[in-house]
Amino acid sequence: MLLHGFPSSSRTFRDVIAPLSGSAYVVAPDLPGFGASDLPPEPSFDMLASAIEELLSRLNVGRRFLYLHDFGTPVALHLAMRAPELVEGLVIQNANAHRSGFGPQWADTLDFWAAPNAANEQAATAHLTLEGTRDQYVAGLPGEIAAQIDPGGWIEDWRVMCLPGRLDLQKALIADYGRYVDRFGEVADYLAKHQPRAMLLWGRHDAFFDIAEVQSWLVDLPRMEAHVFDTGHFLLETHALKAAELMLEFVAGGSAKRAGRGDQK
Repeated sequence: MLLHGFPSSSRTFRDVIAPLSGSAYVVAPDLPGFGASDLPPEPSFDMLASAIEELLSRLNVGRRFLYLHDFGTPVALHLAMRAPELVEGLVIQNANAHRSGFGPQWADTLDFWAAPNAANEQAATAHLTLEGTRDQYVAGLPGEIAAQIDPGGWIEDWRVMCLPGRLDLQKALIADYGRYVDRFGEVADYLAKHQPRAMLLWGRHDAFFDIAEVQSWLVDLPRMEAHVFDTGHFLLETHALKAAELMLEFVAGGSAKRAGRGDQK
């Protein structure tokens, strides 16, 4: 189950679906309100997770690997915590589940969660622009890496975000993400109790999720294999083939046989 983040869609996985499908049944939906999906009636991450649960049920999917990225993380962890017995493994890619991932750029959002007034909301949602959407892909990247990323991604994301109701959806999810953060203690309890198999893929130049988050995941899941790539928040835009190769090894059980933290790419 491949769960994308903000502000994208299942398009994120366009270059890994085919390689993975040779060894696994791959499900890569547009989260409700993203991509080609319809707007949800009551936008929240719990509601998005309920929609994905229904999809998995209709597809008769039992045990599953969950790919966590950005906004897909609270959705995936909701699924994992509700049915830990169905989790075959986690693939964690630039995903926050600890406060260590919040660098200085989160100040306005943290202020909004602490005091959700109109002024703080405006500051916390100021990135909901074409320029802010572009930044999700290229902010913080060295120029030669940014040049590898197709602008069509953020142009399409912004087109969808300009559809009726989509900006309101994003504002609601930014607010609701604060409620997910309040549940970090529950996430830590789940990880400590169940110790799911996991592999981490991380873009070291991520301008939004601090690389300190990698160490936090490694503390929670000390047998997790970790790969840190010379790229940013949208790792699959530049390293899809290598990521797919590593995911296939993980699905096949190869990751469980390795020792240590993995290598650095």
